[in-house]
Amino acid sequence: MYRARMAQVFGVDPIEVERWIEGTDPVDTEAWLRTDFNDPSIPTTVEAAGRLWRCDVDPDRRHLLAALPFVPAALGGWLSAWAYGAPVAPAAHEGSGPLVGPSDVRRIVEARQAFGQMDHRFGAGLVRPAVVDYLNGTVTPLLRGRYTAQVGAELMTAAAAMTQMAGWTAFDLGRHGLAQQYFGQALKLSKAGGDALTGVWVLTSMAHQAIWLGHRSQAAWLSRAAVETARRTQAPPRVLAPLLVREAWIVALQSSQAGAVDAHAARQVQQLLDEAERVHAQGGSDRDPFWTAWYDEPELGSEIGLCWELLGAYDRAADLANAAIRAFAEKRPRSAQINWMNAADAYLGMGEVEQAVETARAAVPLAGSLTSARSVERVRKFADRLEPYAATVQVREFRAYLNAELAS
Repeated sequence: MYRARMAQVFGVDPIEVERWIEGTDPVDTEAWLRTDFNDPSIPTTVEAAGRLWRCDVDPDRRHLLAALPFVPAALGGWLSAWAYGAPVAPAAHEGSGPLVGPSDVRRIVEARQAFGQMDHRFGAGLVRPAVVDYLNGTVTPLLRGRYTAQVGAELMTAAAAMTQMAGWTAFDLGRHGLAQQYFGQALKLSKAGGDALTGVWVLTSMAHQAIWLGHRSQAAWLSRAAVETARRTQAPPRVLAPLLVREAWIVALQSSQAGAVDAHAARQVQQLLDEAERVHAQGGSDRDPFWTAWYDEPELGSEIGLCWELLGAYDRAADLANAAIRAFAEKRPRSAQINWMNAADAYLGMGEVEQAVETARAAVPLAGSLTSARSVERVRKFADRLEPYAATVQVREFRAYLNAELAS
C-alpha cells in the first residue's frame, strides 16, 4: 500500500518505487522528470511546481516527500534543461485567479527575505512549514491569475526564489531528495522567468548540497555552470564573487580527495580566490539581487577558509573561521555554529586536539538550540574525526558532553 501511494504521488510505476526503497538498482529518474524536460512551457512549469507544493502541505503525502532519495543522476537532467533547453518566451496570462501586478511580486520577494532572516537565526525547522504554506496558499493562486508578460516573468522569478527557499530549508533538515526536487523546480521557474541571476543562485545551492553529500563531480558541474552563466550574462560583481569562491571550494575538495595536495589544483584555487576578492572589492550595483546581501565579507571569508583548510593552510583557515564567528555571533547563529566547527577542524588539522575539542564544545549548545539537522550533523562528523584520539580524556569527555546535550 505504501509503495502504491508513493507511486501515485510521483506518477511512476510501483516497480520504480521498489528500486528507490530497496536500492537494488540504480534509480531511473526518467519517469519523475519527463514532464519537466520534455515541455518547458510556462503552463507545464507552473503545474509541476504547484503539484510539488500541494503534496508538501498534504498530511497524507508530506511524509512520502520527506522520504525521497537524493538522485545524483537527476542533476544532469536539471542542468541540461537549464543550459541547453530552448528559452521560454514570456507571455501574458489570462487565468482564473486574481489580477497580478508589480506590488504582488514585491510582496513575494519581501516574504522571501523575511523567511531567509528567520532561517539564519533559528534554522529551517521553524520556518519551512510557513514557506511551503506560502507557496501553496499565496503563490499558486497568483500564478494562475491574470498578468502581463512582464509581470509574469517577474512572478516566475519571485516564485523561483521562494521555491529555492523551500529547497534550502529541506536541505538544512536533511531531507535531501525533497530539497533536490525543489531546487530543480526553482531552476525551471528561473528559466521561465528569463532570470539568469536567480538561476545561478539555484545552481550554487544545488552545488552546496552535492558537496555536503559527497557528490563532488556533480558539484563541480553545477558550480562551473553557475560561473559560466554569470560570466556570459555579465552578472554584477557581488553575484560573481561567491560563485568563484564556491568553485574554488570544490576544486580544493577534489584535490584533497586524492590525498596529497595537487600543486596545479592549489594554483587554480588561489587564482579563483584572487579573482573573487578583486571582483567583490568592486562593490555593489543596482542590479544586485536581494540574496547577495547574505554573501558579505564574513560569509565569503568563511568559505575561503574552507578552501585553505582543505589545502592544509590550517592557520589561515582558523583565522577566517574565527573572524566569521565574531561577525555572525548575534545575527546569524547557525552560521556562527558552523564556523565554530570550521575552526575546530582547522585546529585538528594542526594537531591541536585540545584546542579543537574546546572550540567544538562551544558549538554544541548552538547545535542543540537550532532547528537545523545540518548543524547537528556537522558536530557529529567532527566527533567521528576524533576517533584516532578516542582514548584521550578530552575526547572522551567531549563525546559524553555532546551526547548528553543533544539528547536533552
